[in-house]
Order: sequence, then C-alpha cells, then structure tokens
Amino acid sequence: MNLNEFELQSRDVIEQTLNHLQTATLLMTELEAKVAEAGQSVQALSQLVEIFVTEQRN
Repeated sequence: MNLNEFELQSRDVIEQTLNHLQTATLLMTELEAKVAEAGQSVQALSQLVEIFVTEQRN
C-alpha cells in the first residue's frame, strides 16, 4: 500500500465514521423527543387517575 492508497482509504473510513456518528446523533435526538412525549403521556395519565380517584371518593 502506497501513501496515496493509504490516504484514500483513511478518508473513506473517516467519512464513514462521521456518517455513522451523524446518524447516531440524529437517532439520539429523535429518542430524546420520544422519551419526552412518553413523559407527557405518563403525566396526563397520572392526572386522569387523580381525577378519577377524587371523583370516586365524592
């Protein structure tokens, strides 16, 4: 392997690595949004349960 081949292969691997990291970052951002949505759903459910329990006591 000569220097030119090494540089080309190194660039390809670096580019591939950066693409993987970018994909992982985008997926993490999407996951964070989904976790936040799930948290809001749990909060809404908790409020419904609280209202239901209060109404059952009355």
